[in-house]
Amino acid sequence: MANKFVLNETSYHGSGAIKEIANEVKTRGFKKAFVCSDPDLIKFGVTKKVLDVLDENGLAYSVYSDIKPNPTIANVQHGVKAFKDAGADYIIAIGGGSSMDTAKAIGIIITNPEHEDVRSLEGAIVTAKACAPIIAVPTTAGTAAEVTINYVITDEEKQRKFVCVDPHDIPIVAVVDPDMMSSMPKGLTAFTGMDALTHAIEGYITKGAWELSDMFHIKAIEIIARSLRSAVKNEAEGRKGMALGQYVAGMGFSNVGLGVDHSMAHTLSAHYDTPHGMACAILLPTVMAYNAPFTGEKYRDIAKAMGVKNTENMTQEEYRKAAVDAVRQLSLDVGIPQDLKGIVKKEDIEVLSHDAYVDACRPGNPRETSEKEIAELFNSLI
Repeated sequence: MANKFVLNETSYHGSGAIKEIANEVKTRGFKKAFVCSDPDLIKFGVTKKVLDVLDENGLAYSVYSDIKPNPTIANVQHGVKAFKDAGADYIIAIGGGSSMDTAKAIGIIITNPEHEDVRSLEGAIVTAKACAPIIAVPTTAGTAAEVTINYVITDEEKQRKFVCVDPHDIPIVAVVDPDMMSSMPKGLTAFTGMDALTHAIEGYITKGAWELSDMFHIKAIEIIARSLRSAVKNEAEGRKGMALGQYVAGMGFSNVGLGVDHSMAHTLSAHYDTPHGMACAILLPTVMAYNAPFTGEKYRDIAKAMGVKNTENMTQEEYRKAAVDAVRQLSLDVGIPQDLKGIVKKEDIEVLSHDAYVDACRPGNPRETSEKEIAELFNSLI
């Protein structure tokens, strides 16, 4: 069986990279942008940095900001109508996962109107046509949505998130400019950074992992481990490192999948509106310990990438524990809560466990699991 790898056509990295947007738009002959960005980014002037580039180059655009932190079916449906009303021919997505995911769903439905029922996009499907062209500009260092073939939408009516996996939704251009991330508050930097680490670790141990994806994931773990503490302090070098690290992780996991940490995190966000990165971060050490017996020697590599010394002289039990401990220490150092107390209600665990089990990320987990075992993981953290 052949292994498939899908990446952006083009990506730009580094301070000031957003200036390249104008050149890409002109070269590709685009006429009018549909700018997807969430209300807070507009309020605090982050979106304006890109709009200024468009204005300076006389490029037309319309702004859409009906986007929630966990984007909903209604956000997507409103966006599809707004795109058509604006007469746009491409999308600029500015923000974190919420803006990116909304943009991807809108872009797919614009070119594949048979999927106007947003729920029909759930799961791993390949739509008939590539989505409306997207230029993605991340403002958080975590989701890597600018380079992935995944997006997640919330079904408010059914209180669940559903994952969509489609190579036709990947942005054609990613513009990873650490200056766009400098306004992230400390807590969001920590949450999104730990989300990126979860991507890298789950991607490294998932069932679909292979040499090419391993190369990206282990490097991403190394970059994130050395950069996240600095980024939380809003130091330029840390921001730069996290901008790259989260993108490198995205290059890998988008192509091989994730695991039960993400499936559990998705259901926490759907039921309690828990920030996705925060949910992933709280779960990560516990899920790593749960998966450890089914990971061969990979935790030795993870421990080393996390900065643990003398891993080559450790027993299997020692390096597995060292990997989990290093992740837990990083989590503590950047202020991540260490349990789900005050978030999860015990009476909800049955439905949470069911929803996590049927989530699209769960089958990639290296350890076969069950609703009962997922419930035990939830219970261990409350």
